[in-house]
Amino acid sequence: MKFLIVGLGNIGAEYANTRHNIGFMVLDYFAKNKEVTFETKRYADVAEIKHKGKFIYLVKPSTYMNLSGKAVNYWLQELKITQENLLVITDDIALPFGKLRLRAKGSDGGHNGLKHINETLQSENYARMRIGIGNDFPKGFQAEYVLSPFGDDEQKKLPELLNQAQQVVLTFCLEGIAIAMNKHNKK
Repeated sequence: MKFLIVGLGNIGAEYANTRHNIGFMVLDYFAKNKEVTFETKRYADVAEIKHKGKFIYLVKPSTYMNLSGKAVNYWLQELKITQENLLVITDDIALPFGKLRLRAKGSDGGHNGLKHINETLQSENYARMRIGIGNDFPKGFQAEYVLSPFGDDEQKKLPELLNQAQQVVLTFCLEGIAIAMNKHNKK
């Protein structure tokens, strides 16, 4: 069985380790732990993990956030993976830093990456994990905030957060979305 795990972010050194790139950070952490490397391919950097009989494809779109649907659609078709085996990982300013929220489907919630995926797939019926990055910014400075690096206190908590996110991905792939939501959506 095959799974497509897409971490949203923006390519380029200026975006590395910014709040908006938490999806990339989760996949980098996962790949490092599984000792696999990403290869630059069409529309994305891609890594393949074999885990307990499952093929897990990690995809970091190279299309920039606002065109993420292009990469998602291409890799779903290229790998012949159904939307029910797609999980998109993204940042969320509506959640406090470190909170994870897993959903089986849903709206874009104002996130441009999810908006483009929904438009491209013509569907909201795919799993997504939103990772809280907080919203400690003055009115009108959302773009600057999401494109800024994590603060010192947040940096210290990132390894545990990335590990939690990796566990969500593994539960999703091994046990399904319903069990993953029950296990990992903490009140």
